Amino acid sequence: MQIIKRSDKLEKVHSDIRGPLFVEANKMSAEGIKVMKLNTGNPATFGFKMPDSVKNALIADPDRATAYCDLRGMPDARQAIMEYHTAKGIKGIEPDDIYIGNGVSELVSMAMTAFLNYGDEILVPAPDYSLWTNSIHIAGAVPVYYECDEENHWMPDLDIIKKRITSKTRAIVIINPNNPTGVLYPKEMVQALVDLAREYNLVVFSDEIYDRLVMDGKEHVSPAALAPDLLTITFNGLSKSHIVCGFRCGWMVISGPKENASDFMAGINQLAAMRLCANALMQLVIPAALKDDASTKALLAPGGRIYEQREACMRELTKIEGVTCEKNDAAFYIFPKLDVKKFNITNDEKFALDYLHSKHVLVIPGRGFSWNKNDHFRIVMLPEPDQLAQAMRDLGDFLKDYKQK
Repeated sequence: MQIIKRSDKLEKVHSDIRGPLFVEANKMSAEGIKVMKLNTGNPATFGFKMPDSVKNALIADPDRATAYCDLRGMPDARQAIMEYHTAKGIKGIEPDDIYIGNGVSELVSMAMTAFLNYGDEILVPAPDYSLWTNSIHIAGAVPVYYECDEENHWMPDLDIIKKRITSKTRAIVIINPNNPTGVLYPKEMVQALVDLAREYNLVVFSDEIYDRLVMDGKEHVSPAALAPDLLTITFNGLSKSHIVCGFRCGWMVISGPKENASDFMAGINQLAAMRLCANALMQLVIPAALKDDASTKALLAPGGRIYEQREACMRELTKIEGVTCEKNDAAFYIFPKLDVKKFNITNDEKFALDYLHSKHVLVIPGRGFSWNKNDHFRIVMLPEPDQLAQAMRDLGDFLKDYKQK
């Protein structure tokens, strides 16, 4: 009988956030072991609730979502998205430049499929969020990583980026605020990346899903606002800021010299038409959500839950000998560094598995984020502050005598 194997296109695809470690954690849970799962940024599983404004918009007129809508998305939802990004400084956009999708994940895949040819290269930060790498691989192209500098608060290294550019390089991906590091690039860095894209005639893909989850009085700046002369595709959504991950609510905005990208946009239309439309029910909440940021801001201010979770996590983490970490500015992720010599770590996946088995806490090793060393792992800071602090104390206790064999 014929053996059916997976497609060769999936050879380099990896989804470690829900990979073997996650499977092992689920197995432990099924056996009655309580596991703290710090693998996925999924706020609702830690007791966060959607704002009343979103809930009310959802139930106000659900019958409006029973039919297929425009392949780009509902007109009032796209109008609200256009107004939001215009207020952030992006010029020249219209509702027809906006595509609503079943999460940013679907839209990144569509954009990479429509944009990339076999053998093309696209610059991606390291560490990165694996959605980008996977979508590039499936499109038949090559992700080329530009390392970010941990000693410079995880800022992109412009000299390294320039060295990575070849005749096959077509675009640069900017993930800001960044996942997995949680850092926010200041305006000066965004400007420098835009200037580089302009110098080398690169398209910009800007992942901004965490732009409303910024702390410490800092401000997010969109590359598209600084580059009206560059084709820029901006990705955003409500999943994290309004606690609706399961709604799969994302969008992308195409800005810049669109007259030069009509064929690319026609390709996006082809792919959007194939799936008829995005989930219409979740589109009902977009206008209300984008007018209501009060609940999100409350979470990020001193005394707010996300802010206090970060403080509790960092307070305990910095006490652990052999662990260092850049404090995040945004989102709810940090990317700590392990002293590999002290702990004799030669396999970061084994470290994460050992921690899981010992303390029943699930974290994702750095290689899950295209980091080619064994010295980092990502923590999702979503449990209550006291629970998160205990998990970090457990980590310290685990590492006290840990030596990888």
